[in-house]
Amino acid sequence: MRLRFFALAGMLLLSSARGADQSIQLPSPAAPVKNAAELKERIAGANANAKLDQQAKPATPAKPTDRYSKAALESEEDDIQALAERISTRLANLRKERESRPPAPRKKPAPAVAKAAAHDELIAHTWTYEGAGGPSQWGSMNPAWATCANGTRQSPIDIRDGFRVNLDPVQFDYKPTRFSVLDNGHTVQVNLGLGNTITLTGRTYELTQFHFHLPSEERINGKGYPMVLHLVHKDAAGRLAVVALLVEEGEPNEVVQHVWNNLPLEKNDAQIATMPLEPAKLLPERRDYYTYMGSLTTPPCTEGVLWIVMKEPIRLSSQQIAIFARLYPMNARPIQALAGRRIKESN
Repeated sequence: MRLRFFALAGMLLLSSARGADQSIQLPSPAAPVKNAAELKERIAGANANAKLDQQAKPATPAKPTDRYSKAALESEEDDIQALAERISTRLANLRKERESRPPAPRKKPAPAVAKAAAHDELIAHTWTYEGAGGPSQWGSMNPAWATCANGTRQSPIDIRDGFRVNLDPVQFDYKPTRFSVLDNGHTVQVNLGLGNTITLTGRTYELTQFHFHLPSEERINGKGYPMVLHLVHKDAAGRLAVVALLVEEGEPNEVVQHVWNNLPLEKNDAQIATMPLEPAKLLPERRDYYTYMGSLTTPPCTEGVLWIVMKEPIRLSSQQIAIFARLYPMNARPIQALAGRRIKESN
């Protein structure tokens, strides 16, 4: 009777322990309990197993905070707004500090450099055709212009007593081209696009610009002309060839009128034309010419320039000549010494 009681009590206690955790498995059928000590031992073992099973079960993870909830978004927005306000305040303080600082003093150039720069700028604007900055002073105004005073192949010249020979014709290859007009303070200069060339004695020169002088710088057997156009060419090696077109009064010139129509309103401010110019229409019908070696007729008076002076003049109307005369009443360098140079002319 006592044994049955202990067996029944053991089963009730084990059932209670299993109710604490469904993972506990009781022996089925339960072995009969012999005495109270054995019952206590079984109960202690069941509790120990229940505790081990509880520890072995994974912990239920905490439910993460929803970062996209309304409260979370509002909190993050407040943080960003506060940061933006701090940045704005810092920038404002930096601006005030910068504005309150005195400007840094400009570093003055060395006296010698400043003096040289001022001198170069002065002479660039003061050489003229008359007076203190006139042609007789060019050679002493700048060491780089010494050739203007001591050169032996200077231009222009009075062309006379040339050798009459069968000269190769100048091959003109001029095309309609874009252009701009510049009043550079000494003349009106027309700058041309690429693609216009002359070829002579096996060399090809590119037409870069042409400009005007009044009266003509060249003379033919002592005779001067109202104006002259100088068409400046350069070859691949940098050698220059200038074609001179003497001007006499006559009918209007279409190309020159196109240039006058595009005169700039200010000096040193190039006017870009919208319609192309046809330099071929400047040339006279006859292509006979004089040729000699000379120089540029303005500072720095560089020598080694091939001159080609067309014998037949071109014509401009009196009104067209008068327009240039209003800008430059005189911009011609005086005649230079021939100094034994040879002049050749077409038969």
